[in-house]
Amino acid sequence: VQLQASGGGLVQAGGSLRLSCAVSGFKISEHYVIAWFRQAPGKGREVVSCISHEGGRKYYADSVKGRFSILRDNAKKEGYLYLDSLEPEDTAVYYCAAKRGVSSLVQSEYPYWGQGTQVTVSS
Repeated sequence: VQLQASGGGLVQAGGSLRLSCAVSGFKISEHYVIAWFRQAPGKGREVVSCISHEGGRKYYADSVKGRFSILRDNAKKEGYLYLDSLEPEDTAVYYCAAKRGVSSLVQSEYPYWGQGTQVTVSS
């Protein structure tokens, strides 16, 4: 299984970005969760959002609720994180991750990780 995150960049406060996560290697019959984590400079990695296989269950960290949206397209084998109303505090490396089965907010339960994409929000 491989994940490829993309879409990061430099944006002014209040701006928007769309992060994408291309997923490969799961069998067609397998159900898997896609999650996004982020790590700000000098801080630990934290969960941002996750979405169940069918897309019916979504979780958002309180810090991004109402500003970020998570979606997925299983036909394209891609996950997306829409970042709106960005704040300087959102500056971080964003990682997508995947796991089989049910949703989880626990990093250690995700065996598959993308390489990370940098999001920088200027004030």
